Amino acid sequence: MTTPVVSIAYHSGHGHTAVLAEAVRAGASEAGAEVHLIKVDEITDAQWETLDRSDAIVFGSPTYMGTASGAFHVFAEATSKRWFGQDWKDKLAAGFTNSGSKSGDKLHTLQFFQILAAQHGMNWINLGLHPGWNSSAGSENDLNRLGVFAGAAAQTNVDEGPDAVHKSDIATAEHLGRRVAQAAGVFTRGRVAA
Repeated sequence: MTTPVVSIAYHSGHGHTAVLAEAVRAGASEAGAEVHLIKVDEITDAQWETLDRSDAIVFGSPTYMGTASGAFHVFAEATSKRWFGQDWKDKLAAGFTNSGSKSGDKLHTLQFFQILAAQHGMNWINLGLHPGWNSSAGSENDLNRLGVFAGAAAQTNVDEGPDAVHKSDIATAEHLGRRVAQAAGVFTRGRVAA
């Protein structure tokens, strides 16, 4: 059996998004994937090669000024070398983000990731969860408490550090990691069978 390879390409300005990246890693690892954390602002040639051999790439960034961070945009532009040859075509993709506001225009960041993936010919894996915390019986401790479908979204108060990332948001990111790893497993087994 082939072990799926999942890479998490992320930027974290103040450590909050790194907490989510670690949660995605934990979920994907728990689901049986070989997982690599790649800080896009420190990416090496060897890490580019890891992305090239990955079955799935999960993009992560804080949401700053309504979009992914500048460091992530630099990385996205650098992927154009892969775009020319369609090197990432048919890989799986997913994404996660964090901002200080409950909305904070996080959806725009996730849509930016989706478009980046689409330009590469990748297949997007959504969160696959109903929204939480949207009824009188719900609570802030529900999975997907912010009600985002496109990927994992988190909110952390701007005056608190990475240790304040909400436990539900961490669990939601772990769920995303498991979902991506499970889909990558099906994908790699299918590719081997074909």
